[in-house]
Amino acid sequence: MAKPVDLSVDFCGFKLRNPFMLSSSPVSNSAEMVERAFEAGWAGVAYKTIVSDRLPIIHPSPRMNGYFGGGKKLLGVQNVEQTSDRGLKANLLDIMYLKKHWPDRLVMSSIMGFSNQEWADLSKASEDAGADMLEVNVSCPHMTVEGSGAKVGQVQDLVQKFTETCRNSCRIPIVAKMTPNITDITVPALYAKKGGADAIAAINSVAGLSGVGVDDWVPNPNVFGKGAASGFTGPAIKPIGLRYVAELAKCRELGLPLSGIGGIETWVDALEYLLIGSTTIQVTTGIIHYGQQIVESMIEGLSDYLASKKIARVGDLIGKALPNLHETHDFDLSRQGVARYDLDRCIGCGQCYTVCKDAGGWALDWDAQKRRPVLDEKKCLSCMVCSFACPVDGLITFKEMPPTYRRADTVTLGKGLEKQLKAKI
Repeated sequence: MAKPVDLSVDFCGFKLRNPFMLSSSPVSNSAEMVERAFEAGWAGVAYKTIVSDRLPIIHPSPRMNGYFGGGKKLLGVQNVEQTSDRGLKANLLDIMYLKKHWPDRLVMSSIMGFSNQEWADLSKASEDAGADMLEVNVSCPHMTVEGSGAKVGQVQDLVQKFTETCRNSCRIPIVAKMTPNITDITVPALYAKKGGADAIAAINSVAGLSGVGVDDWVPNPNVFGKGAASGFTGPAIKPIGLRYVAELAKCRELGLPLSGIGGIETWVDALEYLLIGSTTIQVTTGIIHYGQQIVESMIEGLSDYLASKKIARVGDLIGKALPNLHETHDFDLSRQGVARYDLDRCIGCGQCYTVCKDAGGWALDWDAQKRRPVLDEKKCLSCMVCSFACPVDGLITFKEMPPTYRRADTVTLGKGLEKQLKAKI
C-alpha cells in the first residue's frame, strides 16, 4: 500500500494540514462562512479585514462586476467592496468562536487602521481574541480614507511605521499584505520586514476597469451612474501574482515566508504558486465562482501529483522553480525551433494559416484540396501563435531543430503580392 503524502506546511510556526486558506475578502466575512470552509477542508483563513468603529463602513451597491471571456468563462471580478462592515465587536467574537471550535485551523486577523493608534488597538484586540496571526492590510486598492489601503502600501515609510506599531502592540506573527499597484514589490516588503513582519502575503487585487457600458458609457460596476477603478481579481491576474511572488521569493535580503494570492482556482494554479516560493495559498475569486468545495479537488489533485512524482511532502516543492527563473538575457539563443503539426488530428479550420499570415512569419501555405496547412520550416519564427489559435488542444507543439538549422532571414512574399509591391515602388 502506497504511503500517503503529507500536505502539511509550516507557516510562521503554525502547522497547517494543507496549504489552502481563504483570503481576506467577501468569502471570509463571518464565522458561519469560515466554519463552512473549515468543514470542507480549508486549513486556514485570513479573516476579512476588520477596522475600528470610528468610521462607518458602507459598501457601494452594486459592488461587483464579472469580466468574461468566450463562452461566458469568468476571467475575473472587479469589486468596490470596502473592509468589513459588521462592526469590531462582532468580528472579534467570530474570531474567538473560530479559535475555540477549530483550534487546529489557522485564523489570521486582517486589520486596517485609519491612524497609528488604531493599528495598535486592532493588533492588541486581535491577539486578545485568540487570532494566531495578524495580517497588516496595507494594500486594498479602493479604500477612500486617506492613509489607508494601497495609499499606505505605496509609501514604504508608512508600511514600516504601521507594521512596527503592530509589532510593538502584539506578540503573534505578523504577515504584511502587499499591493501589486507599485513598480517594485520588494521595496515595501523590505520595509515591512524592517517594521517587524514575519511573512509577506501577495498579491492584493490589481487596480483596473473591467468594462464600460456601451449604452450608458458608465464604467462597471455601475453604481447609479458612476464607476471607478478598483480591485480586479481572478484568473486574469494570475500571471501578475506569480511574477510578484517569484520576485519576493528571489529577494535574498527579504528571506521571509510567503503566502501566495492571485487567480488560484485549481490544484495546478496552487502548485505553480508553491513552485515559485509560496508556503500557503489564499483563494477568493475561485470560491466566488465555484464555491468552497473546490478545496476538495485541490487537495485531491495536489495529493495525486505528489504521489505520481514520488514526493512525500508538499513542503519539498516550495521554491523548486526558482532556480529555473532567469532574466531574458540568460536565454540560450543558439537553440532554435519550429512549430510541429499533428495533421492527422487537424479539422481543417484554417485558423493557423490566418494567424500566421496576420501575426506570424508567413510560414504556412494552404492545401485547399486537403484542407491542411503546409509548413515551410525555414520561415517559421517559432512564435507559436498558431498553437494558441488552434481549437484542437496539443495539435501544434514546439520542436527543437538541430544546430545546423538556419531560419530564413526575410519573409518571401507570394508572387502576386510581390508583383503588386514592385509596381507601387
